[in-house]
Amino acid sequence: MHFWEGVSLAFHQIRAEKLKSFFSLLGVIMGVMFLIIVVTVVEGLDRYVREDLTSQIFGVNTVTLSRSPSVNINTTREQRRERNRRPRLRFEDADAVREQLELPARVAVESRTGGSIVGDNGITASGVSITGASPAIFEIRDHTIEFGRAFTTQENAAGSAVLLIGSETADRVFEGQSAIGRNMRVRGFPYRVIGVLEERGSLFGQSLDNMVIAPARSPLRAITAPLGYVDDIIIQAIDPDQLRDIQMEVEGIMRVRRRLRPTQEPDFSLETADEAISFWDNISRMLFTALPMLVSISLVVGGIVIMNIMLVSVMERTREIGVRKALGAKRKDILAQVMIESATLSTVGASFGVLAGLGIAQVISALSPMPAAVSPKWIMLGLGLGLTVGIIAGVYPAAQASKLDPVDALRYE
Repeated sequence: MHFWEGVSLAFHQIRAEKLKSFFSLLGVIMGVMFLIIVVTVVEGLDRYVREDLTSQIFGVNTVTLSRSPSVNINTTREQRRERNRRPRLRFEDADAVREQLELPARVAVESRTGGSIVGDNGITASGVSITGASPAIFEIRDHTIEFGRAFTTQENAAGSAVLLIGSETADRVFEGQSAIGRNMRVRGFPYRVIGVLEERGSLFGQSLDNMVIAPARSPLRAITAPLGYVDDIIIQAIDPDQLRDIQMEVEGIMRVRRRLRPTQEPDFSLETADEAISFWDNISRMLFTALPMLVSISLVVGGIVIMNIMLVSVMERTREIGVRKALGAKRKDILAQVMIESATLSTVGASFGVLAGLGIAQVISALSPMPAAVSPKWIMLGLGLGLTVGIIAGVYPAAQASKLDPVDALRYE
């Protein structure tokens, strides 16, 4: 039998018994669909973490000096207690880093809180992210000012009550009007708006534009940085190749300030985007380790169902096989016919699985900030798995069919 003749017979069987074929191929469809969904989501999340999340949270080419790591998973109770006992960072620590750092870098402090703001028109916006920072934060966080200007180093040092607001906050409080020069109260403190930031979108469904940024030493300091404390000191390398050297320099500066002996563990945290990416790599590695086992379960079930379907098909076509053998068909021809039919059936199921997986992944992408990303190699792998399952599942039915005696087969009722 020719190859395409076997393929044609397989499609004829699918068309003749659509519902039966669908349930027969359900295992393969589910297995390949699950593979495509997981790979698409993980690869989309991987791209999101590497290209968007790390730059939004950590900034590009930055080292974040803080009291404790931003990720506290898999820590013991004693480790959490130790981190809570650590001294907090102060403005003086940022000044020391800025003055003693030998490699070129931008240094900024950043402290955050949340709350409501009230415009001079009486309109209130709640749930606003409130940040107290030094001027370098605009370059480090890549904030673009759409209207107005940023506050200066002098205004920060003098603690001027000026601020910049996000585009969403501006729309909520001063809809249809210019916010520049308007007054507002931020957690009760009077401020004057000097700039509006360009829209940035959202992160994990949270708006990045419902925010205000005020000088770190302005009146909000009483809330965001009481007693001279700051949440983070952010150092951005001018030369990305010097990021690791800058991290080591900052550690040395802080160890001297904290008077730590060489054998003592640091009582502060230094993080780069690499640490976050490394953490994500561990999670994605675990997902990809468990993926083959989960997919295999569906494919094994699908293969068993296809084998049973092919055995039934062979039994139903016993007389046909007998006729073919009586007309000269050899054992290998019957073997090939059944194998091709089984492989075609399974590959068709895998194709539906790929399409279903891509469709569901697109829905997930539309409902979340993650891009749907899957490389062609995973689609080829899905189709290859379907083909392999079909070939393996067809071996036993094909062997049974090829062994049929033509005389007995012709007498079969």
